[in-house]
Amino acid sequence: MILLLAAAVALANVDQPYPDIAPLQHVPTVALLLAAPSLLRRWPLSDRAMLCLLLFLLLHTLGGRYTYSNVPYDRWATALTGHDVTGTFDFGRNQYDRLVHLCFGLLFVPPVAEAMRRHADMGPRAALWTAWLFVGAVSALYEIFEWLLTMLVAPEVADQYNGQQGDMWDSQKDMAIAILGATIALMASRIVRLRR
Repeated sequence: MILLLAAAVALANVDQPYPDIAPLQHVPTVALLLAAPSLLRRWPLSDRAMLCLLLFLLLHTLGGRYTYSNVPYDRWATALTGHDVTGTFDFGRNQYDRLVHLCFGLLFVPPVAEAMRRHADMGPRAALWTAWLFVGAVSALYEIFEWLLTMLVAPEVADQYNGQQGDMWDSQKDMAIAILGATIALMASRIVRLRR
């Protein structure tokens, strides 16, 4: 899985359409790739948890290639179906970043809850709530980090990197949709446990 993600990051930088912003997008993923072998030896996770993390990081890598705001999903949808997503759903902006924030909540609850059960001796309920809180906290910290990074390192490309697309409430909406994804994941996990 680590090799697949490394290949995806490498491919995302071939003929990069936004070379000025790409490093800001991909450096965290590359740092995680370098740390992953050591982290996974110390705190192993199941294949299911790893798949969740891989899916999220692949979505992030795709967004990083196009700076989130410019992911050409309308062009892809039109080529496949003859209809664009933005027109079909009357979106006023590119929604790819919202999808990734939703998936952060959906895809991080299972591995974080598993890590809490395996490595912190938490019960299933406490592990799920800790994972839900983790998503909220990391979402808030990420939005603050993103703002500081673009103001300190590249203020001239802040809007393009952050994917705000002119929405002054973008950070709050991103955090809310990540928490919505975490809530859906938490409820789905509870339903699965109750059915067992």
